[in-house]
Amino acid sequence: MEVVEAVRSMPYGRPRERSARGALAEWRGTCSTKHALLAAILAEHWPDTRPRLVHRVYRCTPEDASRSFGPAAAAAVPEEGLWDVHRYLIIDLNGNRVVIDVTFPSGAGWDGATSMPLACGQGTDHPAGPDPDADKRALEEAYCDPAVREPFIAALSEPATPLRGGPV
Repeated sequence: MEVVEAVRSMPYGRPRERSARGALAEWRGTCSTKHALLAAILAEHWPDTRPRLVHRVYRCTPEDASRSFGPAAAAAVPEEGLWDVHRYLIIDLNGNRVVIDVTFPSGAGWDGATSMPLACGQGTDHPAGPDPDADKRALEEAYCDPAVREPFIAALSEPATPLRGGPV
């Protein structure tokens, strides 16, 4: 539980090196880097949790972004919305499948037993394979418009708002 909370406490933002190592070195990360870091730690120290990365393709509207992330993120979402790919983690704990999402440092922490809410809306889940970063890039190329998505990701990196951390 303490390790999950430590990674969750890292500020949201892209490290220069988009990897678990980069997130650790700069002590900040995105859904991709923070979950890669947490999966590596859990696999090494608690292999019985069987951490598995999952990518969710979902659509975010300005209303979703406003409700979950605040006005700066909402302003970065076009009226028709945008497609995004979110990464989270599934672990095995006491015979149960538990969802872990440490993307944002705000919001309710993990209780050490039950699934956490995802920091994204409903969508289609894609279990990551042996190269999760390549899998995520392929999904982003298939679904996302970088010219629309990148300003949204940048807006999420702005100082936290009281609304941040709820599912979209």
